[in-house]
Amino acid sequence: MTGYLLRRIPTALIVLFVASLLVFAVLRLIPGGPESALAGPDASPEDLAAIRHDLGLDRTFFVQYFSWLGSVLTLDFGTSYQVGGNIGDLVSFGLVNTLVLTVTAGVIAIALALILSLTATIRPNRFVNAILTGVNAVAIALPTFVVGTVLIAVFGVGFGVLPAGGTPPAGLGDDLWITVQYLALPALTLGLPAGAMLARFLTEALQTELVQPYAVTAVATGASRADVVVKHALRNALPSTITAFGLIVGALLGGAVLVEAIFGWPGLGMLTEEGISARDYPLVQILILLSVSVFVLIQLAADVVHAWLDPRIRLAGTR
Repeated sequence: MTGYLLRRIPTALIVLFVASLLVFAVLRLIPGGPESALAGPDASPEDLAAIRHDLGLDRTFFVQYFSWLGSVLTLDFGTSYQVGGNIGDLVSFGLVNTLVLTVTAGVIAIALALILSLTATIRPNRFVNAILTGVNAVAIALPTFVVGTVLIAVFGVGFGVLPAGGTPPAGLGDDLWITVQYLALPALTLGLPAGAMLARFLTEALQTELVQPYAVTAVATGASRADVVVKHALRNALPSTITAFGLIVGALLGGAVLVEAIFGWPGLGMLTEEGISARDYPLVQILILLSVSVFVLIQLAADVVHAWLDPRIRLAGTR
């Protein structure tokens, strides 16, 4: 297992290096620089040049890049141009909120996938499958902003049983029940499409396992379909499903930007949107690189778990 992990780490590091270079380059292709946002519309070319010099933006691309990369490796993230304050402090505050939201949405996605997949596999009748397929299709097809708006209109405005946005006034850790109420709508909005995608993948994996000789033999000898699915097929379907979930986490991280904007949830998504609008290079670079790093680490963890559950994976590269 250690050998497999050591083989995967260099690939992850290469991905992070390439991602950091792309992030740094792409941001500089956006029309208008931070000097324009800082100086205002009436600034003279001399004023803009002076600001670029003060910010170090008049240096060559690779000098700027390696200077920034060296600072990141020493955990010196710098200061925000426009939002204000130390970037490390800004990220720390937003990261907690975003992690709480995405982890809750991930739990909802897993629970939804298990319920839909196991129900469809254990009770394979036309009526149940039609309902589950419809729920699955709607959850995947509806855009996130539509789902969020409908949930706010129904539960936040119509019935008034849940907060329509924001975070608990006293903080997430003050009262768990209040936190759950504030989390319910944004976490559902983010978790429903992810759960539907995961359910579709898990259902296909379970159906594939049920036609394998071991499953057919177990049913022929008198084992119930539920026992075969839960005790045998589910375990064999998990490795590939876990890998798929690692990819779905990327969708959760990307969707969090829009969900946080809809519900006024002050996480990294809202901070990223604010940074991009203000051309705040240092802040946006760190935020995007952090998102990529989290995605790569989760994908690496998913691959390791997959290899742990399926010895063929971890032994494949040793031959």
